[in-house]
Amino acid sequence: MKWILLILIISLGLMLLSCSPNDPSDANLAVMTFNIRLNLASDGDNAWPNRKEMAVSMIRFYEPDVFGVQEAKEGQVNDLSERFPEYAWIGVGRDGGKQAGEYMAIFYLKSRLNLLQKETFWLNEHPESPGLGWDAAYNRVVTWGHFRDLKTKKTFFHFNTHFDNRGEVARQESAKLLLSKIRTIAGSSALIVTGDFNTYPDSEPYRILTGSELLTDAKTITQAPHHGPSRTFNGFDLESLKTMERPIDYIFVSKDISVLKHATLSDTFDGYFPSDHMPVTATITIKP
Repeated sequence: MKWILLILIISLGLMLLSCSPNDPSDANLAVMTFNIRLNLASDGDNAWPNRKEMAVSMIRFYEPDVFGVQEAKEGQVNDLSERFPEYAWIGVGRDGGKQAGEYMAIFYLKSRLNLLQKETFWLNEHPESPGLGWDAAYNRVVTWGHFRDLKTKKTFFHFNTHFDNRGEVARQESAKLLLSKIRTIAGSSALIVTGDFNTYPDSEPYRILTGSELLTDAKTITQAPHHGPSRTFNGFDLESLKTMERPIDYIFVSKDISVLKHATLSDTFDGYFPSDHMPVTATITIKP
């Protein structure tokens, strides 16, 4: 009789554990970086009014807890904000620090994350002030937020940026400045860095970032094999998916973050892309 009772107790305990609300998957965070391409009428069929619902559909379907966008003008940020009331966002326009120019906005799920702090700095020799840096063709910024996960109570920093597409010196110096700012702002805290870096994995800016012992390319440590194409830029050209091309959009993480899954999302809609860049996603967890 005692053995039967013991077996029943053990069985009940196992059932309770299997139904426990503290599912390890609750600790996972879905992260996305997405260059949504600025709104240009000259893009014709690929102009933002014709593809914004595609971009919205991508984000809605893949359900990131936090995502960084690049090249988003004020109207595009507002379009996303209106369609996603469950998200809040942070960021400023790069041309002056208010509404003008492109935003490197960070959207975060309000039911999951609590914003503790936010700021934007410029990628130039005087990062607290707007202006061009080095040989850059455009103003470039980094928007960052400090967040608390309402499920796990853990905190992390998220930095989102877009390196210059023309200035090689600017890209290298931007990588150095970004690392310096991370050390000052985040210290040894868990952190995520998302963005369009306009640089390949064999380039000097990439080596600066990943050789720092601060950051690792999430794709290189994913526990599940990478899903999707190698390239992240498509130029609105379906044929581009047939060529092996290196990525320029990345999710970098600190060493105290595990990467469970990583993907480049090449979804199309009746032959059209939501953007000339494809979103990159990662499912991560902050280590104990």
